[in-house]
Amino acid sequence: MSEWTAIILAAGQGKRMKSALPKVLHPLAGLPMIHYVVEAAMGAGAREVVVVVGHGREPVVSYLEATFGGRVRVAIQEEQLGTGHAARCALPQLPPEARGTFLLYGDTPLLEASLLRRLAQAWEARPGAPLAMVTCLLDDATGYGRVLRGESGDVKAIREQRDCSAEEAAVREVNPGVYLFSTDFLREALPSLKAQNAQGEYYLTDTIEMAAPRGLATVLGDAGQLRGINDRAQLDEAEEELYQRVAARWRREGSTIRRGARIEATVELAEDCTVEHGAVLRGKTRLGAGARIDVGSVVEDSEVGAGAVVKPYSVLVKARVGAGAQIGPMAHLRPGSEIGEEAHVGNFVETKNTVMHRGAKANHLAYLGDGEIGEGSNIGAGTIFCNYDGFQKHRTRLGARVFIGSDSQLVAPITIGDGAYVATGTTVTRDVPADGLAIGRTPQQNKEGYASRLRGRLQAQAQAAKGAKGG
Repeated sequence: MSEWTAIILAAGQGKRMKSALPKVLHPLAGLPMIHYVVEAAMGAGAREVVVVVGHGREPVVSYLEATFGGRVRVAIQEEQLGTGHAARCALPQLPPEARGTFLLYGDTPLLEASLLRRLAQAWEARPGAPLAMVTCLLDDATGYGRVLRGESGDVKAIREQRDCSAEEAAVREVNPGVYLFSTDFLREALPSLKAQNAQGEYYLTDTIEMAAPRGLATVLGDAGQLRGINDRAQLDEAEEELYQRVAARWRREGSTIRRGARIEATVELAEDCTVEHGAVLRGKTRLGAGARIDVGSVVEDSEVGAGAVVKPYSVLVKARVGAGAQIGPMAHLRPGSEIGEEAHVGNFVETKNTVMHRGAKANHLAYLGDGEIGEGSNIGAGTIFCNYDGFQKHRTRLGARVFIGSDSQLVAPITIGDGAYVATGTTVTRDVPADGLAIGRTPQQNKEGYASRLRGRLQAQAQAAKGAKGG
């Protein structure tokens, strides 16, 4: 299979996308559409891939170089003179030893390597064939080139719709644009193409008519995976299919993926994970064995350890959650959050650039920014790490087994030693030693019998105000 290479045509403007982003960079399930086509070619055995770029090529080239390195080369089509011309631009980049060359389109993200491997087998089974091609059957073939066959049943030509006669336009077998060429034939045929058609362009499909006298191989493909993307509606339909494929893959690997969950293609799951309805897993997220992501949660570029639970409607971004930890419901772990094993981050708790060690807990209504919380420490409801002075961020450090009472403010930079207590409602501005108690409250005063007098005064004020409005 190392004898294969591939050309992917990705130079079109994609006007119907109505976007400044090049069409082939529009993402589906976490990856740009060109990524899926390159992966399919490589999965079928293409050692190197040449991508033909044109409109908006700089970000396309940057992505390909960063993602695939030297395995992907780039050819530039300066003028849009048709698919045959685009393929010809790639010829100088083809490795000399390549025996066969897949020729694909960059806007077909549902294409699978298994179909390309079938195509290669069909070509090998017909020695001397200049090429093999995929065809498919459509009830409505509008927009596709028709596959024309001779009396023997062999393909004799491809006719683009704008050039079809009425009889040819009625043909249901179409050309979705997936080929495997003999590289030698491709080098011979592409320079000889003529622009003798309604568009004045060089059609790649004219090579079919050149190859027909020598015979060529065909494979019938599923139209679902061969459709191209031309607008946002088609993009959405294709993405839905990719999400279904990803979910099916992880179900086969031993995880429970509820319908309505969205798992991007870049996510990794260990065995026995559960992803509930409406949960979204994005980017480089990794789940350990038995992890559970509950309803409506969003986990992006994060690690969730074995047996950890992310409860409903929590958001994790570039965070790490240890084994057996519990997050949420409705918690927010911002970048730099590291939640240790068996730690708890509860409802309406926000963390940022903070480490919580094993067994630490913050169960209610807290902001913990730029901090380190020692093993077994407990953070009461309403606690705030005051980490920003308007110019710089400062850290709050809590030792092991620290208890922070509710409604406390810890003004960083500050350190609270092992086993220390901070009393409820305290604003802590100085370090607290180990085993110390910090308390900062205004002394409470009780005035006996005052409540009824207070109510009477307030009631009179309310009645007076009401009378003034009526006057």
